[in-house]
Amino acid sequence: MQKFTQVIVGGVPGRSDGVLTLRFDDRRRSRLRTQLDDGREVALILPRGTILRDGDGLRAEDGAVVTVLAAPQALSLVRAEDPLRLAQAAYHLGNRHIPVQLGSDWLAYEHDHVLDGMVEDLGLLAETVSRPFEPEAGGYRHGAASDAQPRHGGEPHVHDHEHPHDHDQHGHDHPHGDGHGGHRHGA
Repeated sequence: MQKFTQVIVGGVPGRSDGVLTLRFDDRRRSRLRTQLDDGREVALILPRGTILRDGDGLRAEDGAVVTVLAAPQALSLVRAEDPLRLAQAAYHLGNRHIPVQLGSDWLAYEHDHVLDGMVEDLGLLAETVSRPFEPEAGGYRHGAASDAQPRHGGEPHVHDHEHPHDHDQHGHDHPHGDGHGGHRHGA
């Protein structure tokens, strides 16, 4: 069984030894036994916190590269002409730690009738659709392998977390309000 251990953010244009189509829940699992679209069994052994995005590549121990695709899944799609109402819905969903995908006049989340009711209580309508789900990555850009690098053109970035990460080497205090929560970094 092939073991995939490296994420290639954005993939490798023109190179793919297979395709792996996964729902969002599986694209955020760091350990997964699954099948490529052609039926071959594979294992994902990725750094904890990895979130695979549509178009990312995965490199196996033997050098093979596969392309990750986001599978269509049931989503609740909320459209609004009033940006304030849409922001309110996004706030309440985020307050419940619900992954949300955002557009200029819409948002989407994994379909849930209870959340749909909350959105409707805010005066919006949630429509059930089937499409790939790519929620926001979050405000912190370090940490998960697929979130560590911005998505842009150029050379793909391979991130395998084989190197040590010690983020506590600053040796200074941060006052409250600097984005670090007022904690002390180790010396």
